[in-house]
Amino acid sequence: MATKEPEIITDKNQMRNWSRAMRSQGKTIGLVPTMGYLHEGHLSLVKQSHCHANLTVVSIYVNPGQFSPSEDLSIYPSDFQGDLRKVMSLSKAVDVVFHPHNLYDYKNNFKNNDVNDSKRSESGNAGSGVVSCLEEKGMGHETWVRVERLEKGLCGKSRPVFFRGVATIVSKLFNIVEPDFAFFGKKDYQQFRVIQRMVRDLDFGIEVIGSEIARDEDGLALSSRNVHLSPEEREKVLSMLLILLCYDLHITLMKTEPMAPNVDQSSFLEYAYQIVDQESLEAMEEIKSPVVFCIAAWFGKVRLIDNMEINIMKHFSH
Repeated sequence: MATKEPEIITDKNQMRNWSRAMRSQGKTIGLVPTMGYLHEGHLSLVKQSHCHANLTVVSIYVNPGQFSPSEDLSIYPSDFQGDLRKVMSLSKAVDVVFHPHNLYDYKNNFKNNDVNDSKRSESGNAGSGVVSCLEEKGMGHETWVRVERLEKGLCGKSRPVFFRGVATIVSKLFNIVEPDFAFFGKKDYQQFRVIQRMVRDLDFGIEVIGSEIARDEDGLALSSRNVHLSPEEREKVLSMLLILLCYDLHITLMKTEPMAPNVDQSSFLEYAYQIVDQESLEAMEEIKSPVVFCIAAWFGKVRLIDNMEINIMKHFSH
């Protein structure tokens, strides 16, 4: 068990003051950004932080800026007390749990701005007309961080507000917590690369460290959304892994066409996959460099993603 309870901070100014006080003592800080409902994948990121930094902050905040009104913000799972028990179960303590109520609360500054939020968001989102839950509520927030090329492909095609919302909230967290290290799981591969590129381009003095996908005993990638899967849907979701494994077995063909494994595609309401370069996320017609095989699928009302990094030189070295 952890030797101490984490300090719970809800105010962003208090959080910033804590970080600055610790840094003035020569301490390094690791940040694990989460939306809560923690699982072993999140806890593995905390363990990584313990290996790199003197102090660890876990943020728990469900960000409305990355959800569109048609997505699952309202049913995103939450169990704050359970999350605290999980971080306290670790052998080494988490120092702070940052759990703000609303990081877009600008007091009275938004009252004269909310009427025009939809118009601003439409022009700011390439004329798509899609807004986030944040804009729909008229919070007055109008500054967004965009990684323009990396956000367009893969999941960005079907979720046009997602990556600007992620980049913006992570920027806010970086400015509040002021960490030396930040830890992200590679299950959300495009998100991981978007954050890396944002940190590079905007000169954040932060090292972004990616962690390998944490999986359950049956091979399913851990996700907070897994709780919404019925037993039947959970069994079907493993079909998605068959595609990854089948492709990996035939990788020496050097082509990116799928091998048409024996998968019951009636299991999926919606299904998409693509093979892209690991750095640029550009689609690859022929594998000549490290790539990642990304897949996304809807199972009932649950959208899940998975991926597999493939280093072609590794396959040919055996």
